[in-house]
Amino acid sequence: MSDERRTDPPDRRRSARKPPRWADRLLNRFSPPGLEDELQGDLLEMYAYWVKTVGVRTARRRYALAVLRLIRPFSRPRTKPTHDDPQPVSFHMAMLRNYVKIAWRNLIRQKTYSIINITGLASGMAVALLIGLWIWDELSFNGFHQHSGRIAQVMENQTLEQGVQTFAALPMPVSRELRTRYPDDFKSVAAAVWTDQIVAFQDRKFTRSGGFVESDFPEMMTFDMIQGSRLGLKDPTSVLISETTAKALFGTGDPLHKALKIGNRYLVQVAGVYRDLPHNSTFKNAAFLAPIGLLFEAGQGLDDWRSSSFEIYTLLSPRSQAADVSRKIRNVLHQHIQDKTRSSLFLYPMPEWHLYNEFKNGTNSGGRIQFVWLFGMIGAFVLLLACINFMNLSTARSEKRAKEVGIRKALGSVRSQLAGQFLSESFLVVTAAFGFCTGLVWLMLPLFNEIADKRLVMPWSNPVFWLLCLGFMAVTGFVAGSYPAFYLSSFQAIRVLKGTFRSGRLATVPRKVLVVVQFSVSVTLIIGTIVVFRQIQFARNRPVGYSRDGLINITMNTPEIQGRYEELRQELLASGVVADMAESSSPITSIWSSANNLEWRGKDPNRPASFGTISVTPDFGKVVGWKIKEGRDFSRQYAGDSLAFLLNEAAVKLTGLKKPVGETIRWHDKSWKLIGVVKDMVMRSPFEPVVPTVFMINTKERGLNVIHIRLHPKAGVHTALRSLEAIFKKRNPASPFEYTFADQEYALKFAAEERIGTLASGFAMLAIFISCLGLFGLSSFVAEQRTREIGIRKVFGASVLNVWRLLSKDFVVLVLIAFFLAVPIAYYFLGNWLRQYEYRTDLSWWVFAVTGVGALLLTLLTVSIQAVRAALINPVNSLRSE
Repeated sequence: MSDERRTDPPDRRRSARKPPRWADRLLNRFSPPGLEDELQGDLLEMYAYWVKTVGVRTARRRYALAVLRLIRPFSRPRTKPTHDDPQPVSFHMAMLRNYVKIAWRNLIRQKTYSIINITGLASGMAVALLIGLWIWDELSFNGFHQHSGRIAQVMENQTLEQGVQTFAALPMPVSRELRTRYPDDFKSVAAAVWTDQIVAFQDRKFTRSGGFVESDFPEMMTFDMIQGSRLGLKDPTSVLISETTAKALFGTGDPLHKALKIGNRYLVQVAGVYRDLPHNSTFKNAAFLAPIGLLFEAGQGLDDWRSSSFEIYTLLSPRSQAADVSRKIRNVLHQHIQDKTRSSLFLYPMPEWHLYNEFKNGTNSGGRIQFVWLFGMIGAFVLLLACINFMNLSTARSEKRAKEVGIRKALGSVRSQLAGQFLSESFLVVTAAFGFCTGLVWLMLPLFNEIADKRLVMPWSNPVFWLLCLGFMAVTGFVAGSYPAFYLSSFQAIRVLKGTFRSGRLATVPRKVLVVVQFSVSVTLIIGTIVVFRQIQFARNRPVGYSRDGLINITMNTPEIQGRYEELRQELLASGVVADMAESSSPITSIWSSANNLEWRGKDPNRPASFGTISVTPDFGKVVGWKIKEGRDFSRQYAGDSLAFLLNEAAVKLTGLKKPVGETIRWHDKSWKLIGVVKDMVMRSPFEPVVPTVFMINTKERGLNVIHIRLHPKAGVHTALRSLEAIFKKRNPASPFEYTFADQEYALKFAAEERIGTLASGFAMLAIFISCLGLFGLSSFVAEQRTREIGIRKVFGASVLNVWRLLSKDFVVLVLIAFFLAVPIAYYFLGNWLRQYEYRTDLSWWVFAVTGVGALLLTLLTVSIQAVRAALINPVNSLRSE
């Protein structure tokens, strides 16, 4: 006979002597409310008797049958409650007051955990509230205009060599054509040109942004008039000005019917004053509105279908739909121009102007809406991190609340009452946190507005705001308190009171999962912040193709300074503070004009291409410091340069010319000789490809608008500026001396990305703070829970390092798991974000490594505070207290 004997593991033998688990689950699920513990207690006593008398197998079968009999529908008569035998009421007012009182006592008793919970929730709620205010401002953009749902801008799609491109600038006659041909579809149509002009009254002169518009524009956009009428522009010599402009020009005096000058050209009379438009309006900078007819001398140019310099706005009739009208007006421009671009018009509704402001290949491809979704998710996740802290700390202390639950159930409390008790604690913490949160938001709003370029305020007097806040608190309280409430209220009274209740190893699994979620979100935010700033720095380091140091741009905004180039240049050079000076039709950081009707040898006549066009003086290249790749620069010594072109590398690539120097290009019925190629200059977005650009000596095709001055390297900036101001004041007394540095103008191109990066980094730091706060609370609890174990280990010779390793290793493992979960998530989403940029950085491995090491060190630092403190306690004191 074999000596071998089959033995089961101890855990299996113990579980075999217990009642069937499925029977217990059925009993808890279907037993009458409030009787679960009583029924289970009686059945367990019978089960223990059956095990002794008839054996385990028979006892388990009898236990299961007894449960099935108890849960049959006909096993218990259903009776309606009477006045003498009422059903339990979980949320009676007296009971609710008792809940709040007990919750307050628990908060006071556990000060450390209360502070951690309130601070964490307040931080998370502050982030969510700030982001909520920002999102509301974004979504309500242009909501100031009463007819915003029916206002649309007319846009044009052109089919070019580079693909379908979308343009906002249109010929002036389009406005009249839409108004006369489609009177049933449009209630009004108005053209506009937006520009910076000098606005002057007597000796007061300011440069302000404004528009030359058709007379229906103020009524279409529902400007809020303080004085005068929206119809004031019916008078071709009138002007409407903003409230701020009126105060700047006239002080406290009455501005109506006062004469002022715009651009030192147009003498107009104030016909009305309108309130400043809100910051979340497309026309927020409109300081004045003048009749568009002022731009056309004796009506010349009003019928020019080839000059696209105007924006066309429409107000649809109440029964018209933008999509239907777009189909009707599609070919209006093509019918008059008949060019190869196959121009097609469409309506771009006002509600989409701000959030859906990008077009690719002729279709809307999104825009700022991606940031609304991004910050919305960040706000939700940061708030979730704070709620996770509350859940973890509440469930971690479950054994300390177990006896309370057992006694309450023994005294007749049902599970819903206990859940209500724990939820009331959650809502009390959330209420306290919200009070702290509103104070934080009020203090942080000025800084947030400065970073986000907003004008947000706390709407204290708005009842809708408070209703939303109540809903916000309710949702937060339920999310934070639901899991602890239902978990703690599920304890079985009989096990708790018998002293056999232990939370067990599986009870920590949800807490560990929540900690992993916390740090996964935090690590993802940190990686995202680093990548955003790397993308900005990558674009900053991109070669721009010219020298920005000491380069000043001055816009020529009055006729007195135009047409006197040689005189001004000689005087500036004689001052000793200027190295050289030139003029152009566009600033060095922008391209204001383009053309699609250039022809060259080998060009496909059916595939027009778009080029930026810039007129310059012969000294332009030397002043800005561009680099000639082939051929030569413009020169005063060659009279033929008045019909010469310089192309940048992008333009040469677009033409496909192998040896471009010496080629002839046809434009405006003239032959232009290509004399050289300049290296690409970044004149628009540093995140996008260089625009194919043509440079030419100033001709009547393109006027000169900007003066470029290269300061002498040995001249001090302040001294040079004082000398320049004196010269310009003498030659142009009607204009204030205003200038911009090229490097500052270029830096503004990074403003949007820097703003996003700064906000994201702030939210990431708060997320890390909230996560570490929760980690600190959990480590404090673990150290307290294992006080006796630590004392015994120290008695047996454990060092401080041993105790520190014991308490830290579990948290380190959780953070490592979070890191490995966050890496693929961050890689996927950040890769998609970077793909929107043509010129972009890569996702380097060190970004992820540095973030992982940083998160690990921060975790160790947070946990070590409690671990070292616990390790340094005298074991005699810890064992005595236990």
